Amino acid sequence: MSRTIAAERIDRLAAEAEAATADSQVERAREYVRTARAIAQRQRLSLPEQFRHRICDRCDAYLLPGTNARVRLQSGRVVVTCDCGEIARYPYK
Repeated sequence: MSRTIAAERIDRLAAEAEAATADSQVERAREYVRTARAIAQRQRLSLPEQFRHRICDRCDAYLLPGTNARVRLQSGRVVVTCDCGEIARYPYK
């Protein structure tokens, strides 16, 4: 699989994970996230930043604010808390 095909597939899996989470199909969304991570690792690609900030590192859930994630602003950072308890902090841009 070439790198551009892999990147396109990762983008498509990200969109599918978002749609599945919106439809309350959490396990299906987790499988999409795991598949996208595996493709990126196999092809030595990094996940797009927008996608990376939307997934939980602990439980592989696709995070939708208000559905399964809480988002707060604190001291120049965005703090995202997953339902599983994992906390991710990202600086403002």
